[in-house]
Amino acid sequence: MKTLLIPTDFTYQSLQSIPVIAQQYYPQKLDIILVHMLKITDSISELLMLSRRSAEHRHIPDNFYVRCRELEKDYSHLINRVHIDIFYGSTIAVFNNYLDAHQIDGIVAPHDGYQLLFKNSIDPETLIARCGKRVITIAETPGSVANIIAEESELIEQQ
Repeated sequence: MKTLLIPTDFTYQSLQSIPVIAQQYYPQKLDIILVHMLKITDSISELLMLSRRSAEHRHIPDNFYVRCRELEKDYSHLINRVHIDIFYGSTIAVFNNYLDAHQIDGIVAPHDGYQLLFKNSIDPETLIARCGKRVITIAETPGSVANIIAEESELIEQQ
């Protein structure tokens, strides 16, 4: 089983590449870790209040969690697990420790238009370029997950 890291800004665009990548690795199943990267504060008082770290998780939209579960279900033959995480750090040493701890085999390049969500968010490309792991790039695929709009069909009474 392979484990891939995908930088996320909690939009559907960061999920867009998952089906394409999973099919490339078939018949091997994937563990996907969706990660938003934040630099750790220099403030001693903030460091003492480590419980604040959960504050960032409250900003993840519920429909993002739902879509991750749907991907796990729809592609269960390709994907073992989709996990959402927040990385705290800004040095390559800390990032490499994170990659080793999670046994990351490759990293998917961030999607076009990737957004920094918090004042302490960092550009993932900065760390990815220097980490030494294989970087997977995916061409934009029109009509995939990011462009789907769900509409309820209208019921019409027959007379």
